[in-house]
Amino acid sequence: MATDESSPPGQGHLSPAARLFHSPRFNCHIIAIMGCKTSINPDVVKDGLKQTLLKHPRFSSKLLSNEKRKWVQTTVNLENHVVVPNLDTEIESPDQYIDDYISHMTTTPLDLSKPLWELHLLNVKTSYAEAVGVFRIHHSLGDGASLMSLLIACTRKTSDPEALPTVPTLKRAGSSRSSLFWWLLCFIWSVLVLVWNTFVDIMMFVATTLFLKDTKTPIKGAPGVELATKLFVHRTVSLDHIKLIKNAMNTTINDVVLGVTQAGLTQYLNRRYGQNQKEGGPNQKRNNLPKSIRLRAAILVNLRPIVGIQDLAEMMAKGSKTRWGNWIGYLLLPLNNIALEDDPLNYVRGGKATSDRKKHSLEAICTFTTAKLVLKTLGVKVAAAIAHRVLSNTTMAFSNMVGPLEDVSFYGHPITLIAPSVYGHPHALTVHYQSYVEKMTIVLAVDPSVIPDPHQLLDDLEDSLKLIRDAAVKIELTPHEAV
Repeated sequence: MATDESSPPGQGHLSPAARLFHSPRFNCHIIAIMGCKTSINPDVVKDGLKQTLLKHPRFSSKLLSNEKRKWVQTTVNLENHVVVPNLDTEIESPDQYIDDYISHMTTTPLDLSKPLWELHLLNVKTSYAEAVGVFRIHHSLGDGASLMSLLIACTRKTSDPEALPTVPTLKRAGSSRSSLFWWLLCFIWSVLVLVWNTFVDIMMFVATTLFLKDTKTPIKGAPGVELATKLFVHRTVSLDHIKLIKNAMNTTINDVVLGVTQAGLTQYLNRRYGQNQKEGGPNQKRNNLPKSIRLRAAILVNLRPIVGIQDLAEMMAKGSKTRWGNWIGYLLLPLNNIALEDDPLNYVRGGKATSDRKKHSLEAICTFTTAKLVLKTLGVKVAAAIAHRVLSNTTMAFSNMVGPLEDVSFYGHPITLIAPSVYGHPHALTVHYQSYVEKMTIVLAVDPSVIPDPHQLLDDLEDSLKLIRDAAVKIELTPHEAV
């Protein structure tokens, strides 16, 4: 699903994935909310965009609408892309106003006669920022990880306006020395596990395409949910608390946030099921959950190595080429711990077990290859129908991305919050985690007709993190107490 990299910059036919994102069932857009510590100067931002983002081929190309859709480079008029509404400075509920403003954006399509992105600058003081910038970018311009890397490459360290921010990279664990026999035995076993896990995952994917559906829960959207207006809410929690759990349990941050998500969804669903019971009130029973719930999250996996922000910054500065495009595979991630647990750490253990198993599977590569084959042989309509059916039979979308390790500024405007998300896919709930310095922001995109109280869900996620953290602290205390 790559773009045509042999084409000149800003030109070329749409990649298969880009064609899929323009189908009626997958008209997906990425939303990136940035909270600033100062009011935003539109002229300064426009000058910055001219020096950076506009030099990226996709942000200065429009979609030629004909039978052979392709990108064609064009002259960008920033007045058509940077929206600065005239707002009342005495708004009664600024946080709610911003939420409603962004929600309304999901009801209007981007203009196909110009490059498919826009930036809204809202000089409204909220509880989390002095002003808010909102990017809306069509998903056909790139995958979420690449686009967020590109936006971060437009920022600079607040402490050093000339320096690019530092973003953590994944480190491979070093292999310990062992005998050749033991190494060979582990290698054979690893291959067998990889083959078996991949086979099972592909069979589950096929079954999901044909008949296997998630349980109909209060958070599962009905047919047509991809067309519904979405509401975006967020909550910032301590990244140090997440790291404490990670270190205490010898796991990863992704395992922790997956466990927190399962714990928070359990509390939320238990409450919703209790409210729906006919006999008595919601507090009569501790456990209101059905005996078994099949709840899965769909995860988009970027198979192309993510271009570093240094390379992206140099590409925008010098107008050089860089690898770009949607190389996307799918993972279907079962959330097996939707149940009340006496030990909160079991949610993280379950998340780690699921995550570790998925790491030993080629599911994403196989779904990517299959999608590419279907697109080429049967066309975008069939491919979109299959992808839509698979996602519709799951419950939610989930993602987790790392951000800068130090405070950064967006064209001279210090940033206090980064909150990305996506809409246009057939889910009523998308959960995204975004780190920034010592904070982790939880971002929910919801269909309010399905999840009318998203702030309650945020409360449940935050409370679950606190419970898991308190339990993790005891892990370090227990050995000392036993002495």
